[in-house]
Amino acid sequence: MNKIITKESQVIPQPFNNLEPSKQKRIIDAALKEFAENGYERASTNQIVKHAEIGKGMLFYYFENKQGLYHYLIDYAISTIEREYLKQIYMEERDFIERFSQITEVKMTYHYENPNVSNFISNMYLDDELDLPEHLEKRLGEMMEEGLSKLYEDIDYTLFREDIDVEKAFQLIRWSMEGYQNDLLNELKGQNIALLNLDPYWDEFYEYLAILKTTFYKTEEE
Repeated sequence: MNKIITKESQVIPQPFNNLEPSKQKRIIDAALKEFAENGYERASTNQIVKHAEIGKGMLFYYFENKQGLYHYLIDYAISTIEREYLKQIYMEERDFIERFSQITEVKMTYHYENPNVSNFISNMYLDDELDLPEHLEKRLGEMMEEGLSKLYEDIDYTLFREDIDVEKAFQLIRWSMEGYQNDLLNELKGQNIALLNLDPYWDEFYEYLAILKTTFYKTEEE
């Protein structure tokens, strides 16, 4: 049997040896969805195997127990976010608003393409009762630090007006963009994104960006 990471064992999980990729994906997707919708305590392995279309024996052949599966999913989600979200951020843009705009686009694209991972991670952060292994706590902290560094690293502060508190301006810009993003995600929830024309939404988004720049940035004359 493959070893699963626990607090006692720091072995990196290597499940699914010789299991066909389509079954691997079904198991991961079913488990992510079940934990995301019900949290760790209420998540049912019976529902996971039902939706993955596998036997329960197969699930526990690859994962020693429910906790082992959950810990693997956290590790999987972090790797997916690092690869498909954080690594896609363009760091050459030094304009804070433009960089945040680009990060928002990447994040929304990632959410649409990986809803189960996004919802799983969000649910995990909201669960105050979880007691995670030290190595996973460390990985989660490193992921958050990388995200913040990509947001604030090497910003051109000279673009901001000199009569405002730049740190507070950062927060207002963040709240504005995150609020827009959450409203849009709720509005589009359940729709087939591939069939929608998103241009009007992006046009509206850039209009808000223009207002933010007018509010917080120097004019060309300055």
